[in-house]
Amino acid sequence: LQLQASGGGLVQPGGSLRLSCAASFLSFNNYAIAWFRQAPGKEREGVSCISNSGGISYYGDSVKGRFTISRDSAKKTVYLQMNSLKPEDTAVYYCASRAFRCSGTRSAYNYWGQGTQVTVSS
Repeated sequence: LQLQASGGGLVQPGGSLRLSCAASFLSFNNYAIAWFRQAPGKEREGVSCISNSGGISYYGDSVKGRFTISRDSAKKTVYLQMNSLKPEDTAVYYCASRAFRCSGTRSAYNYWGQGTQVTVSS
């Protein structure tokens, strides 16, 4: 099982980015996919998660109303649309998967992508 995160970059405050997490496994529809982020000197924190069916999604308090998670089963890809970005959103963003349902516990996720850097700065 492999996850490939992409789409990071440098953006000005108030700007937008869309991250992608492409999965290589056939049973994509059996897995919930989550996004985590880790800023320098801080612990990795959960950002958002979408269930295997796409019917349930969760967001961290700091990103609610600004970020939207979605999934495309045909492309085996999960997206994180990030709008109204703030400097405090600067971090390496990782996608991770676990069977079926989302979890708020980092250790519950079995497979991790390599991370993509998001920098919000003027």
